[in-house]
Amino acid sequence: MTDSEAPLASADPAPAGLGTLVVVATPIGNLSDLSARAAAALTDADLVCCEDTRHTGRLLATLGLRARRLQSLHAHNERERVEEVLALLGGGATVALVSDAGTPLVSDPGERLVAAAIASGFEVRAVPGASAVLAALVVSGLEVGRWRFEGFLPRKGRERRDRLALVAASGEPSVIYEAPTRVAATLRELSVDCGPERQVVVARELTKLHEEIWRGPLGDAEESPAARVARGEYVLVVAGAPQRPTGSGVDVERSLRALLDAGLGRRDAVAAVEALLGVPHRDAYAAALRLGLPDAPGDAGPATTAPGSSG
Repeated sequence: MTDSEAPLASADPAPAGLGTLVVVATPIGNLSDLSARAAAALTDADLVCCEDTRHTGRLLATLGLRARRLQSLHAHNERERVEEVLALLGGGATVALVSDAGTPLVSDPGERLVAAAIASGFEVRAVPGASAVLAALVVSGLEVGRWRFEGFLPRKGRERRDRLALVAASGEPSVIYEAPTRVAATLRELSVDCGPERQVVVARELTKLHEEIWRGPLGDAEESPAARVARGEYVLVVAGAPQRPTGSGVDVERSLRALLDAGLGRRDAVAAVEALLGVPHRDAYAAALRLGLPDAPGDAGPATTAPGSSG
């Protein structure tokens, strides 16, 4: 079960067009979370594409399973691997796709392969299972009927500031992945942008032996036991912005100000608030005018018609 750079080939080619790509979720910690269906998919596939053949090989060996063949497919070689995998699918083979842990494509490689397989007419199936996103959401205690997934935030610069501003303005919970070396800094920034009273869930090492879940205000999160350990894998669930009574405009104005501070111009800030908070255009625009928000250099000039009017 070693990685090979040789061209992929199916031992028993089937008629063209009958190949299937199976996206398989693997455990994020507890190995018992691998379903019987996932185990069968991995052992029956002609090829298992994985981020790290050594990691997936150890996982299968620990579970007493053996794949027919493993092949690396990760962020640095996915583009090159796609054509090889499509050729194998064209021969009628079944290919399983896994990541190192959890559900593939969620902050992991695989999007390009799945899109290419669909575009080429091959069947794509999912074998669902463990997901750090869903695991964190269901133990958060927050309202999670609607939520945002941010994955890993940009490390610095304008893009990071914009994403933090969107989290702060969102009326829905946001799920963020973070590395242990950066979790304290991210919680500190979230406390500034969202306010220290906003609730957050810090989930560390989900499903693993040292699983730890802390719930509380962002102002206390940086010094929470879970954050201070600074080891393992982290998922943060940040509560949505509190909703004010209709007509108060407090959420709209605060969100507009946060987006302006992040560098957005008036037009873009108004559009973002409309989408995030679900407020009518006229209300968001009126709040921007009350705040005296300036246009960004690329924004259009002052409107010549009243908000909400046609023309």
